[in-house]
Amino acid sequence: MDLGLKDRVYVATGATRGLGNATARELVADGAKVVLTGRDERTAAAAAAELGPNAVGVAADNGDPEAPARLIAAAREHFAGFHGVLVSVGGPPPGFAADNTDAQWSAAFESVFMGAVRMARTAAAELTEGGVIGFVLSGSVYEPVPGLTISNGLRPGLAGLAKSLADELGPRGIRVVGLLPARIDTDRVRELDAASADPAATRREQESRIPLRRYGRPEEFGRVAAFALSPAASYLTGLMLPVDGGALRGF
Repeated sequence: MDLGLKDRVYVATGATRGLGNATARELVADGAKVVLTGRDERTAAAAAAELGPNAVGVAADNGDPEAPARLIAAAREHFAGFHGVLVSVGGPPPGFAADNTDAQWSAAFESVFMGAVRMARTAAAELTEGGVIGFVLSGSVYEPVPGLTISNGLRPGLAGLAKSLADELGPRGIRVVGLLPARIDTDRVRELDAASADPAATRREQESRIPLRRYGRPEEFGRVAAFALSPAASYLTGLMLPVDGGALRGF
């Protein structure tokens, strides 16, 4: 199936590793060009180099109000276009409501929430018909994840933002989608498992709750995300798409 990605240009934030990187890989593999970001310039450049000449790495902090305009300018400068953005950030610190501090909440709100708001708002002003804004969210949009209270507080709000944007931008032919991973075998998920008393047992328990009985592979998420961002998904907007092996039980 031709996704129509050849020579389309995307910005992918937080894409030096994890789900953002998996998506950037699949976009480039299908012919797209990607500006990917990470907080460290050397790491961003190395991640882009692995993807070849159709990827450029730019150091950017999601919490920096100036970053969105700079990233879109980089897309236009390097690849002479801008067709979409994948907003992905590292997960906020784990913890329960009684444990997370005001400082942790404030830092996560600025990076995870406001960073996504600014990126989406700036992209919306720059995109034309056929453009797309994608958010990497979480199954916590529908079901809270134990021990991830800050994420549980912020992700549903971003889903609401995505739905509102889909309504507002739809008349201009711009789509907005949310992607909801659960236990994908990334560094982040391994770190969460490793924080338990018995990481191996924790993984077995988590896998037992997934109908497919295993964690997802990053490339499995990346392929779905690349499709959702592609012209092949031209009539999909405003949806929250689980990529979780069936972990979400709701309709």
